Amino acid sequence: MGTETEEQPHGAAVVADGFGLKGPRGWAFRKVSFRAEPGALVAIEGPSGSGRTCLLLALTGRMKATEGHAEVGGLPLPRKMAAVRRITALGQVPGVSELDPAFTVAEHLRERALLQRRFDGSVRALLRRPAERAATSRARIDEAVKAAGLDLDALPKGERTSVRDLERLEALRLSIALALIGRPRLLAVDDTDLKLSDADRAEAWALLRSLAASGTTVLAVCSEAPEDALRITTVQDESEPEAPGAEETAATETATEETAATETATAETRATGTATEETAAESGATDATTEEGAADALAETGRA
Repeated sequence: MGTETEEQPHGAAVVADGFGLKGPRGWAFRKVSFRAEPGALVAIEGPSGSGRTCLLLALTGRMKATEGHAEVGGLPLPRKMAAVRRITALGQVPGVSELDPAFTVAEHLRERALLQRRFDGSVRALLRRPAERAATSRARIDEAVKAAGLDLDALPKGERTSVRDLERLEALRLSIALALIGRPRLLAVDDTDLKLSDADRAEAWALLRSLAASGTTVLAVCSEAPEDALRITTVQDESEPEAPGAEETAATETATEETAATETATAETRATGTATEETAAESGATDATTEEGAADALAETGRA
């Protein structure tokens, strides 16, 4: 137990049956049904406002569905949301897991590795010598950066390059590298092809295909899915009028212990000059997403 082989990522199968999420102003998405095998590349496409981001967050245990059911890696949703969060990771999701433009690439990578080591490491790993722990963290960072295709030497100032100076594609690669540090079974990325040229879009999809081929299941929100991906199309549901006073609520749910632990680690890492947005997002700070349906779903939680 605890060997490096066992820690390697292996994809999580995803199954949805009549999956839906309703907020105070109506349905964010509904009647979503599909089955994806481990290591599949799943593209969630649809018009803006059709609930693509909400579906992404619901399938990764960050938002609570109100209709139907789904399973990720055999874990039922919404009943096992906390367990699903532990085997999934978010790349870029605007308003939820954004990069801090004022911080450098190195600062983002170091903090994520520190958080990963603090909360996901074994007791034996925590008792290792500082130099050994640092070497392990560096190895994880290098592995994730390589898998994400992020060439640190090609950046304007190497790993000391600020996020604000990154090109759109490089920022996407960095967000994916941060997610991969945790070696998730499922990787979720929002706005995959937003503001990318045709050439950069092709590179982005090539990257996601390589991650899926290596065994990690990939969910990617996009405006136009590639032909070789499993396409899930979201559409706005107009069968029911908007219901501002709806009793059903789609709330972002996080475990209490996860929230407390994450806040502690964030304070500690800020003191060393590093920062992360995803940690805050997964502890409940999901103020907004790129979809209008996400804001609707969060309104009744008091966090909109």
